[in-house]
Amino acid sequence: MLHRRRLLAATTALTLGAALLPLGAFAQDDGPIRIGHLTPRTGFLGPLGEYAVMAADLAVEEINAAGGVNGRMIEIIKEDSVNPQTASTKAERMIERDEVVAIVGEISSASALTISQVADRAQRPFINTGANSDTLRGSDCKRYMFHVETQNAMYVNAEGQYLQNEGLVDGKNWYLLTADYAFGHDLLNAAKAFLDRSNGNIAGDDLVPTDATDFSSYLLKVREAKPDVVVSNLAGTQITSFLKQYTEFGLDAPVGGFGFDTASAWAAGGENFKGTWPTVWTHQVDTERSQAFVKAFTDKYGKPPENQAFGDYTAMYILKQAIEAVGTDGEALVGYLENPENTFDVMKSRPAYFNPKNHQLMQEVYTITALPPGEQQNQWDIFTTSAPVPAADQPLETLIEAAVGGECSFGG
Repeated sequence: MLHRRRLLAATTALTLGAALLPLGAFAQDDGPIRIGHLTPRTGFLGPLGEYAVMAADLAVEEINAAGGVNGRMIEIIKEDSVNPQTASTKAERMIERDEVVAIVGEISSASALTISQVADRAQRPFINTGANSDTLRGSDCKRYMFHVETQNAMYVNAEGQYLQNEGLVDGKNWYLLTADYAFGHDLLNAAKAFLDRSNGNIAGDDLVPTDATDFSSYLLKVREAKPDVVVSNLAGTQITSFLKQYTEFGLDAPVGGFGFDTASAWAAGGENFKGTWPTVWTHQVDTERSQAFVKAFTDKYGKPPENQAFGDYTAMYILKQAIEAVGTDGEALVGYLENPENTFDVMKSRPAYFNPKNHQLMQEVYTITALPPGEQQNQWDIFTTSAPVPAADQPLETLIEAAVGGECSFGG
């Protein structure tokens, strides 16, 4: 009986010890390398999520065709993240059941936060490809979370520079329409901070539910306020609906925004798309690797990639580089990714690196400007893409000046 009790005690101790070990300790050393891909494929962000999935699939297909990663194939486990609670549950399942070595994806800032909490506990890297919130790089940062998508401050600084050059900031009145969720709130705070330091004024400021499809009540208020600039802090399909209705109302104030996806411009159509907007990348970026990606994506899917596709495609290749260098251990991957001496080819004119202070990928951004209908070449080329921002003689860190969102503390 004593022997049996000792055996049970030893077994219990081993079981408890295993439960307390980081999940990364169980990662397999052979067979396929499993990577989780979580992103919204339904709801107002669903159209962007579809581009994300297509790009991730293309990247994995290319990587495997070239021999995989250190001779091992990549297996991608894909799920619709749906909402923050579901995203958290699916992230846990990917880690515990599927034993993924990392999670890539997401667009919603609220869902990205819940995924990051799961990834941090499990010590598995999460590479955010679409959530912009400054707080994810600030007070809500996590050591195992990295950001390929640019943060709101970077877009505000890029777009703000353009608007200042056009004489649309100093002493001018802005009307802001903002998506009523984490991303929009964060972007609104960044926009207000920009106006405060640039001598701009707010003529109106409305929060818009994410399920809103009728903007007439807001546009009537815009018409009455007669602002110098109308600024959209909307997201996903909201932007498309807003642009179409803005044209229908016949408003003529310059329009632009601090958050944007080129899919929204394409969905609005050349007759409705107007203004200047910031973006992390477009299919018009004229580098050899960008154009190779555009060709591969277009050949496979019959249409060019948009900026969300860029994020997920790039993240897969960043993860490939890191795994080739240090293997699949979570701690080793974090150490590699956050070392600013390790740079990544992100298909732009200069390489990128992760800021070790908040894990934001430091990279060039762009602004796009709508073309008049008579100058549009086709349904995709309805805008022009600027030269990289900042200019080649300026450090990338200028893009994150005056970021809101609090301070990042990975130990907190």
